[in-house]
Amino acid sequence: MSVAIFPGSFDPFTIGHYSVVMRALSFVDRVIVSIGVNEAKKTLFSVEKREEIVRKVFKDEPRVSVKSYDCLTVDFAKQIGATIILRGSRSIQDFEYERTIADANRHISGIDTVLLFTEPQHSFISSTVVRDVLKYGKDITCFLPPNVTEEDLRLNV
Repeated sequence: MSVAIFPGSFDPFTIGHYSVVMRALSFVDRVIVSIGVNEAKKTLFSVEKREEIVRKVFKDEPRVSVKSYDCLTVDFAKQIGATIILRGSRSIQDFEYERTIADANRHISGIDTVLLFTEPQHSFISSTVVRDVLKYGKDITCFLPPNVTEEDLRLNV
């Protein structure tokens, strides 16, 4: 059985993240959305809230689960038996960054990274954009994955 982890902060989880996970399910058996805990990073949403949102998004998809972790991504992947690290890339800048991390991860652990390019209609969407638009009270519906509403996120702002 092939298991991929999809690591990130997911602050918040967007339609772009959702698209990457759903596309990955065409070639892996399971995806574990893996929320990295970094106490030095200022986040808008708590880890618990981010986990709750991801669970809500995939409530009808048993091949997707969510876990948080506080260690190197490759160590977490090994702990849970993942054989693939899944990442998304929106731009050439993302690609260069992801390639460097993928090379380091493979060197350290032997685990390969599968990089999916974002669908064009989602290429401008990032968690930072969603947080900023949300902060200023604008409609974020088009940025949200299925089963998530603005109200789910506004409770935190």
